[in-house]
Amino acid sequence: MLGAAADPGHKMAHAPVQRLKTMKMHRVGIIGLGKITQDQHVPVIGASPSFELVAVASQRGLTVPGVPHAFTDYAELLRLADVDAVAVCTPPQVRHAIALDALEAGKHVLLEKPPTATVSELAHLERIADGRGLTLFATWHSQFNPAVDEAREFLASRTVRTMFVNWKEDVRRWHPGQKWIWRAGGFGVFDPGINALSIVTKILPEPIFVQRADLSFPANADAPIAAEIAFTGRGKDQSLRAEFDWRQTGPQTWEIEIETADGKRLQLSNGGSRLVVDGKLVVESTPEEYERIYERFDELVRTGASDVDAQPFQLVGDAFMLGRRTIVEPFHD
Repeated sequence: MLGAAADPGHKMAHAPVQRLKTMKMHRVGIIGLGKITQDQHVPVIGASPSFELVAVASQRGLTVPGVPHAFTDYAELLRLADVDAVAVCTPPQVRHAIALDALEAGKHVLLEKPPTATVSELAHLERIADGRGLTLFATWHSQFNPAVDEAREFLASRTVRTMFVNWKEDVRRWHPGQKWIWRAGGFGVFDPGINALSIVTKILPEPIFVQRADLSFPANADAPIAAEIAFTGRGKDQSLRAEFDWRQTGPQTWEIEIETADGKRLQLSNGGSRLVVDGKLVVESTPEEYERIYERFDELVRTGASDVDAQPFQLVGDAFMLGRRTIVEPFHD
């Protein structure tokens, strides 16, 4: 390890998950069968020793081979007595209502990111889950990289002097034809950008706050395609910045660079899976984000706990509240 263990500083912050012996498999249903569900949730659940996928719900009528129950109305899924938990993977605008129905039906709930459309919706779900003794897990998949854990420990006893988040990708490659992301509540470029912020809020030893934000909105969209944010922290001479852009073609960029007061330089790249310190490779791992997410969900359900880290979400909300809006050319998929 690079440094002493950090004070978590986050609500329900998770340590690296240990694989647990399975006493009973959790029977899980998935609500929403979009790209991330098919690429990650379905195969990871299928390979998990702790979960069995028994039902899916898709408004488009999609199904998963070998899964016994498939519905177009998620309410029918929630009526199944043999479903213990649900993964809500719909667009964020409708997640609050679905998750609330699931909790009231007695199901444990895993939320894809961003967890809901608003911060207050997430806080409400947390209160309901707590009152009913159910698990609510707001997932941030980029936090589940070993390099992120290592970076957190390295920075725990240090002062951050500068930070630059450079998170730029091609929306046509990763979200082809997905109209919901351009509507109000769809987050636009913050859909990937919140991944970077989830890493930042986990690894920094002190909280940061949005100082100003410049948001670029396509003339035909209600969500931004690019954003530049300046943050403040406790230090007087800190330079803390982030740039997000969905218009980058060619190689994709997912990097966080940090310099500390004692002259150390840290770089997280490849979405948080690769850590370099002072030019030396420290961690490089193959992505197992969703495997670790479901290990964590298993642990939470078995121990009767929830994990709701709202900090990345709050930073996005603050960027929208403080952001200066600029209209740019229309976006056409």
